[in-house]
Amino acid sequence: MTIVHSCCTEELDVQTIDDNLLVVNKPTGMLSVPGRTPDKQDCLLVRIQKRFPEALVVHRLDRDTSGLILFARNRTTQSSLARMFQEGKIKKRYTAWVEGRVTSDSGRIEAPIERVAEATLPPRYRICETGRASTTEWYVVERDEEKTVLDLRPRTGRSHQLRVHCQGMGHPIVGDPIYGEPADRMYLHATQLRFLHPCGNGMLEFEAPLPF
Repeated sequence: MTIVHSCCTEELDVQTIDDNLLVVNKPTGMLSVPGRTPDKQDCLLVRIQKRFPEALVVHRLDRDTSGLILFARNRTTQSSLARMFQEGKIKKRYTAWVEGRVTSDSGRIEAPIERVAEATLPPRYRICETGRASTTEWYVVERDEEKTVLDLRPRTGRSHQLRVHCQGMGHPIVGDPIYGEPADRMYLHATQLRFLHPCGNGMLEFEAPLPF
């Protein structure tokens, strides 16, 4: 296994592995890809492509979520990584502060999610029986009376999944501007990515330290 820790390159925290892929530690408040309106064109992808013009999107993080994003550097790798995400072969781990004291030490949420029908910007999602199957495993890292630190491990990759599942268990993520109470930031961070290199170069593990 290769464990890779991040290092700062120009204004972004970039990890370059080889000619096939790279990982970036995205700051909170930055879009992963361009939005629909002219004021939302500045984003992680645009900034990365200034240094790596060949960079291609594989997955995304919400604007208010910080942490690790994986990019491909060619179409073949992009297809391979996308398939690995769909098949659950890329393991993701997040750290979140949630409101209140979670009394159990661990749990598994299996709750389908769908987008709210109303055209809202940003979009909102909810738990609904007619939604897409969604599964999240969680483990308590530490707790006090006001908040709990959770290790979140999504087993599916639905939009807003962790945010909606935390809200559904009665403990919204601290600072979540949609499903909780806004704060200085949303306290959700993509801490770790772990997967087999798509070209057969062994197991890779990337870690990004908590920014909060």
